[in-house]
Amino acid sequence: MYPPGPRQPPLVQTLRYLQRRERFLTATARRYGDTFTLRLLPPYPHHLVVFTRPEHIREIFAASPADLHAGESNAILRPLLGEHSVLLTDDDAHARARRLLMPAFTGAALAGYRTLVERIAADHIETWTTGTTVRGLDAMTAITLDIISEVVLGVSDPRRRAQIGPPMRRITEIAPLTLLGSRAPRLQNHGPWKRFHDDKALLDSRLYAEIAARETGAGAPGGDVLSRLLAAGAATEHPLTPTELRDQLVTLLAAGHETTSSALAWALHELAADPERQESARRAAHDGDTAYLEAVMKEALRFHWVIGGVVRKLTRDLTLGGHRLPAGTVVACSILLAHRDGESYPDAVFRPERFLDGTLAPHTWFPFGGGVRRCLGAGFALMEGAAVLQEILRRHRIELPPGATGRGRVRNITHVPADGAPILVRELART
Repeated sequence: MYPPGPRQPPLVQTLRYLQRRERFLTATARRYGDTFTLRLLPPYPHHLVVFTRPEHIREIFAASPADLHAGESNAILRPLLGEHSVLLTDDDAHARARRLLMPAFTGAALAGYRTLVERIAADHIETWTTGTTVRGLDAMTAITLDIISEVVLGVSDPRRRAQIGPPMRRITEIAPLTLLGSRAPRLQNHGPWKRFHDDKALLDSRLYAEIAARETGAGAPGGDVLSRLLAAGAATEHPLTPTELRDQLVTLLAAGHETTSSALAWALHELAADPERQESARRAAHDGDTAYLEAVMKEALRFHWVIGGVVRKLTRDLTLGGHRLPAGTVVACSILLAHRDGESYPDAVFRPERFLDGTLAPHTWFPFGGGVRRCLGAGFALMEGAAVLQEILRRHRIELPPGATGRGRVRNITHVPADGAPILVRELART
């Protein structure tokens, strides 16, 4: 029934999947091929069937969302995002949430956000001192968190940002074991789990205050996502409740800075390691060539996976990739493995040009998922990343300091530079 996979007990497989995911999946694919089954412990699925081939990825993304639930398979995120999150709902509830969120991410909306992104990035980067070492991950997190706070909540006042940013950052930087244990009532009054729930309660209180201020007219409406959601809700028979608004806002705040900051940190590491490619990116920054800078971001998302895979839960028996799978099975399109596949990417190097020269095959790159569940914020993330790179490269040259490793680690569910992606800030050459 299930494709073959490792024979170790579920506890062993769960620990390897949690702590050494890249090594574990790579070794498993080498032994069992491009489709295999893992047996895991809750909150992971008991049977996780992993697919990596482009034709199988296409089949999964093209399937009916009624047959393959994305929300159910993301349940591990419920303690953080809430039950109404667009990432955790399916069917009619998901369609409603997506319909309300979509206007905030149209092409016209993205164009309006770019000046804001450039301004906030420039404010941060102007504080960098030539000759010093900057932790790329911390610096990019600070920039993207300020950006997403203003885009989502309309918060431009540094004092109000300082109320929202720290608890938001702390709850998204938790260790995988803390995230797993956050659902256990007996742990919620102890150690890192208590700190997580305290931070979440603090963030919630501040978000509910922002929502209440807007609903009573005390907060000035604008082009931010919260204003758009309230306006869209007012035009419907059933507007979003404060709890539903909170869940969507936390989803956008978390997803809107966590993955982009990691991708930017990886991009800076690779540019600092390759002066020739960095010079190409610098020329693009000075020429306003956003296509090349977006290609750098896309290649960073390929070469260094940020999210390991895209998961779906079968609501009925279904044949996928030639395997008849029973209802309840969770399938994963492995970003980690597909983005490093030797057939799709035979050169095995960091090369942004692949996204410009027409050599990229369909369904071999999918960091934002695919099908009707493709991430709404994909366009925003690429625009934001390109704009931040542009502001950095127009001002500074960067190098790798001694000891920079390029190795990664899993933080919550994302893959980040283990050493924080340090970069040496250098003066631009005079021309």
